[in-house]
Amino acid sequence: MNQYILKLQRYFFRGGSLLKWISKNKKPLLLVIIIIIFIAGILDIKYEGLFFQILPESIQTYLADIFK
Repeated sequence: MNQYILKLQRYFFRGGSLLKWISKNKKPLLLVIIIIIFIAGILDIKYEGLFFQILPESIQTYLADIFK
């Protein structure tokens, strides 16, 4: 476990190559994150996950009818 943490520290702090890459590619990275969140939301509704259960019952039935 400590070796893994040390490798991460070297990757982040020695040269900061990952941070440089992120700063150069903000828009594509943001797009990937938005797509992942969108897919996670769709799957949460489809399989009636945690956020689906928080919704009011009327919205739950409406969404359940759409995705089933």
